[in-house]
This record gives sequence, C-alpha cells and structure tokens, in this order.
Amino acid sequence: MFIYRPSLSTMAGLLTEKLMIKSLKLLTAAALIALAPISAQAQDQDTIDEVLVILSSASLQTQGMAMVLSNTMAQQGAKVNVLLCDAAGDLALKSYEAPALKPRDVTPGQMLRGLLKQGGTASVCALYLPNSEYSKDDLIDGVGVATPPEKVGQMLSPTLRTFTF
Repeated sequence: MFIYRPSLSTMAGLLTEKLMIKSLKLLTAAALIALAPISAQAQDQDTIDEVLVILSSASLQTQGMAMVLSNTMAQQGAKVNVLLCDAAGDLALKSYEAPALKPRDVTPGQMLRGLLKQGGTASVCALYLPNSEYSKDDLIDGVGVATPPEKVGQMLSPTLRTFTF
C-alpha cells in the first residue's frame, strides 16, 4: 500500500496559496467597506418623497413611535400617507383616548392629528369599520376609508417607500 506524503515544499506551497486566498478576501472586504460611504452618498441624492406608513399594532408605544417617525418624515418634506388597521384604527376615532407618552406627554392620536395638520393623509383600512361598532361619522375630520386598489397602487409604486408597524 502506497501512502502519499507531500514534501515540505508542497506543503509550503499549499499554505502560501491558502494565505494568498485569505489575504485576497480580506482586501476585497476592505475595499467594499471603503467604498460604502461613496455608495451611501449616491443614494442620499435619490431620496424618497412619499411614504406609506401601515400601522396595525395595538401597542401604545409602537403606535407612538410610528407617529413620531411619520411626523418627522413630514417635517423633512416627505408626503406621508398613514393606513390604520385593526386596533390602530382607533387612533382615528373622535372618541379616542389613551395614556400620554413621555417625553412630550402626547398620545398617538394627538400625533396623528398633528400629522394631518402638516398635510399628511390618513385612512382606516377597508375592513376596520365593517368589523367594528363604528361608522365613518365616528372618524375625525380628514380621515378616510382606504380602498384596496388605492393602497396596492401606493405599495407597488417605485417612487414610494412603505413602512409597517
């Protein structure tokens, strides 16, 4: 039986080859990291002008953060469209009450009203009213009822970004 035992020079060659491959991988990773800021700057020039925020969470803090981010996007010039589904639809009710959130001591519903004053739009999902005890008359001024074709059009638009909470 023949057992192959590589010579010292063969083993050194294999080790050198492995080190070269590892070095090439590290060099490639370093180049990608170095070029990332340039890529990010190029993307900054292609900002999104319009967003769709889909809020369906019943969590008070999640609702609050969605409204904080929506208002901030509006303040930075984005057209903000909010779709309120399930328990989050309650934010659009005239009778809405919730504990105020710190640090500003406002409710998600108050933040939604502020967004509407800034020119944002809001609608409850098409299933909200038929599956609740409320009617369109119970919604605050400026809040509509979404239609699936309208929202699908927004969701599929390449010029609009969708966020979900």
